[in-house]
Amino acid sequence: MKILIDTNVILDHLLERKPFHEAAEWIFSQTERGQLETVIGATNVTTIHYLLTKTLGTKIAQENIEKILRLFDVAPVNRIILASALLLNFTNFEDAVLHEAAMHIGAEAIITRDIKGFHPAKISVYSPHEFVIAFSSTSITLEA
Repeated sequence: MKILIDTNVILDHLLERKPFHEAAEWIFSQTERGQLETVIGATNVTTIHYLLTKTLGTKIAQENIEKILRLFDVAPVNRIILASALLLNFTNFEDAVLHEAAMHIGAEAIITRDIKGFHPAKISVYSPHEFVIAFSSTSITLEA
């Protein structure tokens, strides 16, 4: 299953933000095991680098970006994606861009803690917790 994950889910994992870390950790572990094809938007990589640098420093931010680039595919953001996003009726342009990037690569779902920001999405949008429950009940058991 190909999913696009939002910045907040990655930061939940990397910064071990409670109570969100557990679901984000599960998504990361399933990606590492090859159970999920997980993608991040190209524009999110710079946002994550910026926020990690402010929080953890340049060296740790760099190491985490390297990890992200090894683990996840990157959905391109180009003129076509940006122009398509402008035509959507989303309240947040960044969310519209991620939606269009996900559509462009054929993702089946977007995982975010900002579900409202993705209304009216053309693909499924889950919170990390909802996704873990839905996905683990079909083919993977949630580990403690």
